[in-house]
Formats: sequence, structure tokens, C-alpha cells
Amino acid sequence: MSLNRFNLPEEAFRVVSAAPSLTLARSVYELADLAVCEAEHGWHEVSYDVPGKGPVVEARVCRVRNGIAANYLEPYMRRRDPDCMCIGDERPTNKVRFRDRFGSSFHETREETFAWLSKQPLAMFPFVAGENDEGIDAVAICPANAGFFAMGLALLQGMLDHETIREDFNPRAIIYVAPPFRHTHFNGKQVVVHHRTETLHELYSYNLYPGPSAKKGVYGMLIARGEEEGWVTAHCSTVRVVTPYDNHQNIMHEGASGGGKSEMLEHVHREEDGRLLLGENVITGERRHVVLPRTCELRPVTDDMALCPPSLRRENSGKLSLIDAEDAWFVRVNHINEYGVDPHLERLTLNPPEPLLFLNIDAVPGSRALIWEHIHDEPGQPCPNPRVVIPRRIVPGIVNEPVEVDIRSFGVRTPPCTSERPTYGIFGLFHVLPPALAWLWRLVAPRGHGNPSIVDTEGMTSEGVGSYWPFATGRRVDQANLLLRQIIDTPNTLFILCPNQHIGAWRVSFMPQWLTREFLARRGNAPFRDGQLEPSRCPLLGYSPRHMQVEGTVIGHWFLRVETQPEVGESAYDAGAEMLFEFFSKQLSKFDDPDLLPEGRRIIEACLDKAPIEAYADLMSGECHV
Repeated sequence: MSLNRFNLPEEAFRVVSAAPSLTLARSVYELADLAVCEAEHGWHEVSYDVPGKGPVVEARVCRVRNGIAANYLEPYMRRRDPDCMCIGDERPTNKVRFRDRFGSSFHETREETFAWLSKQPLAMFPFVAGENDEGIDAVAICPANAGFFAMGLALLQGMLDHETIREDFNPRAIIYVAPPFRHTHFNGKQVVVHHRTETLHELYSYNLYPGPSAKKGVYGMLIARGEEEGWVTAHCSTVRVVTPYDNHQNIMHEGASGGGKSEMLEHVHREEDGRLLLGENVITGERRHVVLPRTCELRPVTDDMALCPPSLRRENSGKLSLIDAEDAWFVRVNHINEYGVDPHLERLTLNPPEPLLFLNIDAVPGSRALIWEHIHDEPGQPCPNPRVVIPRRIVPGIVNEPVEVDIRSFGVRTPPCTSERPTYGIFGLFHVLPPALAWLWRLVAPRGHGNPSIVDTEGMTSEGVGSYWPFATGRRVDQANLLLRQIIDTPNTLFILCPNQHIGAWRVSFMPQWLTREFLARRGNAPFRDGQLEPSRCPLLGYSPRHMQVEGTVIGHWFLRVETQPEVGESAYDAGAEMLFEFFSKQLSKFDDPDLLPEGRRIIEACLDKAPIEAYADLMSGECHV
């Protein structure tokens, strides 16, 4: 067929025209076939000749009854390297430029990439990054033997049938995939290069883990689009919660990787006897439970990325509106370590209506991939980042239209905190934040404790502005201004902060956000009355509930105010609060920029002066819902 209908940029046209063969897949089923087309004894090895090393196998792929299973030979390749991105152009950015990191212009490597691709059997397909009305026409070009990667990209971003592609299709983004350059040019590291012009956003993926490129790389394209037009692609999950009394609440849950976005869409995990395990004390071993006979119905909206253009907002509503930016979800399942932990997700992945892509799952040809069977990084150490790519269209109860946000939550992974070992794990079950303070949390975006999604980092680090900064290509101050303007323009929102993993000396997993979801959905949109909230001992944590009761079960005060735990106490709490202040001070110094909005400068100055919580309510117009 003629390639002219794709309106390819000159370099892309040259590459695919010169390739010895070109596969133009029309569906995910065809890409699934491509993923294992050269399989021997059921296994397809994704291998490339590397000068000086010979054939290097990047991944082993097999067909399973419920889709395709791919496993990387190197544990390093089983999760995203947070330092993988660099910028190959000279447009404005705060990110590391290719020339500064590697000592040369990207131009030469770019031409070498084209030369290598032009000698490979290739696969190509068109897609739209983001939702159609607000999306970006794009094309992906990758080696045909990496069919599993193409399948993952097609699931995540959707794909267009080249035979029925619309006449005005005009790519403004393109992805090139060249895996062996990881070894020949980048010392084995994951590297993703963004090359931007006024009319085209090119992304060069030099590895086969989809996280940095097929997912977060495309995310970077959408962030750049929004930056030009004045809106945000948020890093969040969103769920419509329907209470047993048919009350509807839309909850948007933001946060760094591992902050509980996917878990916000999950049903509450129950013990064998049906109770909910609220927490287990890490010192005494004591366990506390909650009895909740009936939980809310969940109707998922977004899993990780949400387009938030002003065009979606309902006039005079005062609420943010959003829609999913993806066609499929990149679901982490490290917490599902045995059968029965999450029956809903297990049922969906065991017998799906169409093939799924499983990553870092221990499966063999012809078997059924089980999401609780995780590949091991080494004997006795399961990979912390097993994944499954699930199309939105097969998720039960999915909401496809734009929704208005009632509650905007931010999730943080927290370590245990005790009097012997004080840490920043001083969060209660949930906290209510004034809008100004909610903005600050989105600037510092803690990556938090024990992050399973990325290569390990030490201590408390930041995911950066919006918690999507690792994927952005421009300037952080521009994103800070966009987020501040978004919060100012949508005042009729309740902002909360939700920890996961630990509350003081109690190990709690994701139960805080599950219980908070149940509690706040039952409350509806009613503001908190006088006396229902009190200032948290640490002003950065906003307000804490004085009392909390869910369906007749009273939540102990030590889960709401950590300083009341005997294993912690006020002294350890205050030490943890000082850690938070130091972290905020360090991260907020990055926003000392003359282009920061005046409102933002005043909020940051208040924080650095250790202002009391009451001061934040006066720093931004709009309701605080407190």
C-alpha cells in the first residue's frame, strides 16, 4: 500500500521505505501474533547483534492462554530508571540535555538511529496519543522482532486501522525504537530522548521496557501539548464511587509512582473472615480490624493519566473536569502475591475477552499467566514491579465520558515511625488540606518509602512538580503555574492527603485510602462542620479528623493523630515533622523563579516561614471546605 496516506515526516518515510520489510498491523491481535512469530519451542527471544558482544537477548516472550507474557533477562530492565530521560533539542527545558549528559550533540546519534532502523524488518502503526478530541496524531516505528513492545504501546495508546485512517491524519509525534543502542551508546542504561521542533515531537526509545517510553514518554508528549495550550495532563487515577445509598462521588487520586493510584480503583482487600485489616503494629504485632458488611460500588474513570483541558469544564461548576488519556492501564500487581487477594482483578486477567500483555510474570508457553506468580530478580526475591496491561474497554463499569472531580486526593508512601526510629511516617489516616497547601504537596510530590515501580533510590526523594515532572520536557515553573491556576479556577473541591504502607508504628498497606474512600463517599459533598476537624500538630499535614466512624465502627484516635500512639509520642512526631519541613524547604527552593505567579510566591514564602495552618486558608481565594 502507499505510505503517503500516513503523511510521514521526511526522516520516517526514508527509514520505513528503506527497511527490508514493513509490517503494518491493523489490530492488537496481529501484534500479538508478531510478538511470537519466530518462537522456537514456544519461546521467542528478542535478540540483537551488538558489536563486541554478539547476540544480546533483551527479553523472552511466549504466548499464554490469556495473552502474551514477556520477561526481561536483566532485573534492571524490569522497572523504570527515573533518570532515563534527556532532551535532544535546544528548546526551553530544565531537564538534562543529551549533549550535557553524553558530551555530544544528539544529531549524530539520531542519524545513526535512522541508519540502524532502515536495515531492520520493521513494524509500524498509527495512533492518537490522548483522547481523540484533545489528542495528538502519532506513529510508532519499531523492530518487528519486538512485537511485544509494539503490542504494549498499541494497548496503552490505542491504534488506528491504516486501511480506514482518516484523510486528515497528520502526525505531530513519532516514536522510534532502537534497543541495541542501550549497549552500543549508553553503557546498558535505559535512555529515552525527546527531540522537539515547532511541528513535531520525536521520542527515541533505546530500551524495551514500556514504562519510560510507550507510557511515560507519550505522557511527556501530552504534557508538552498542554504546556503550549495552558492545561495539565494530571498524574492520577479517578473513580466514581457509588455508595449503598446511591450517592455518587468522583475521587481523583494523585501522587508519585507507588502512591496508590491503581489501588484507588481496587475493591477493599478483605481477610478470610470478611473483616478489613486496618493495621498491624510493627512492634507489638497487635492487629486491628474494621467490619464493613457492604462497600461502595466502584466505576473506574482513569488509572494513571488524565487530560484536564478547560474545554471539559461545565460553566460555573467550580470543579475540575477530566477524561482518561489512555486506552489501557499499566497495572502493577506486586501486592497480589497469592490467589484470592483481589478476586475482581484476578477474574478479569484470567479469562479476558482479548489478549493482555503480562510483564515480569512467571509463565511458560501455553500456560495461563497468573498475576500472583511474579518472576524473581534473584532466588527468593520476587520482582517488585510485575505488570499487566489491561484495555479500558474490558474493565467492568468503566466510565468513558468526562467527569467532574468532587475530592482531590494525594497519596504518599510512608515508612514506620517509632520513638526509637523517628521518620516522616507521621501521617494519620487522612488529612484535609486548604487549596494553597494542596498545591505545595503537588510541587514537592514525595516519591516516598519502598517505591516498587522504579529503580531503587535512597531516602525521601521527589517525583517533581505534579508528580509527573519526570516525564515533562519543559520548565518546572510553567507546570507549577499551570497547577496553581487550575486549583484557583476550581475552588469547589475537597483536597485531602492519604498515606499508604504505614501510619506511625502500624503497617497498613493501602487501607487508609480504601477506608477514606468509603467514609468520604458516604458523607457526600457536605462541608465539615465546626469541631469535626482540628489542626494537625504538623502544619504541613493540614487538618485531622477528631473522630471517624464507618458503618458503626469507630476508628481509634491513634490512627488519626500519630502523636497519640504510645510507640511514637510527641517527640518522635516532632522529629518527623522537622524531616518534612526540611524536605519541603529543599524542594521548594527549585521554584525560586521570576516567572512564578505572585500567588505561588506568597504560598511558598509562608511555608518556608513555617506558617500555621490557618495562614494557608487566606493565601488563595475559594472555599477551603474546612
